[in-house]
Amino acid sequence: MDWLMGKSKAKPNGKKPAAEEKKLYLEPEYTQSRISDFAFRELVVLPREIDLNEWLASNTTTFFHHVNLQYSTVSEFCTGEACQTMAVGNTQYYWYDERGKKVKCTAPQYVDFVMSSVQKLVTDEDVFPTKYGREFPNSFEALVKRICRYLFHVLAHIYSAHFKETLALELHPHLNTLYVHFILFAREFSLLDPKETAVMDDLTEALCRGGGRAGDGTGGGGAGAQNHVKER
Repeated sequence: MDWLMGKSKAKPNGKKPAAEEKKLYLEPEYTQSRISDFAFRELVVLPREIDLNEWLASNTTTFFHHVNLQYSTVSEFCTGEACQTMAVGNTQYYWYDERGKKVKCTAPQYVDFVMSSVQKLVTDEDVFPTKYGREFPNSFEALVKRICRYLFHVLAHIYSAHFKETLALELHPHLNTLYVHFILFAREFSLLDPKETAVMDDLTEALCRGGGRAGDGTGGGGAGAQNHVKER
């Protein structure tokens, strides 16, 4: 189960780069949309009576199901023709199989690889134990980080390539709420490398300031939020 990930900047085609397309998902009328007004920064903190691995397992599994569901709403628009690469802006992601071989794939193929591999992990009793007395593997935290990296790629692709469709379906409040919860949870437990998420820093800043509350301009997003001190 040693799935790997690679990314690189899209190679220029010899033509002058086109002006960067306006990012619709950054429009204030859309960044204010949520399905709830929770202060997610408080919600993600480890409860005193819960084991850390149990908390990571429960939340990671939930995020997987929600990201999978969110992607399914736009999957008919994410085709091999429309999304020939798994790209987020100028950043392109590559899939590597269990042997470490780079697999050339479209965005829908990449997402299928992600969902299939994560489904295999979260249903494996040796990795995500659900029965009393079963222990989590020593590699559990590393596996959770890997899953979070994959899920981030899918969320970022939805925003980058399919936000118009998400708007048309009026599902942007769900997408924003999921993104805020996921990013703040990942920050709380250092599950995502800031370099990995830099491609969406503008969105993260817009959505996650003030603990993720809609319309709350207080608090710090961006780098400041990454330095949030956990209180136990």
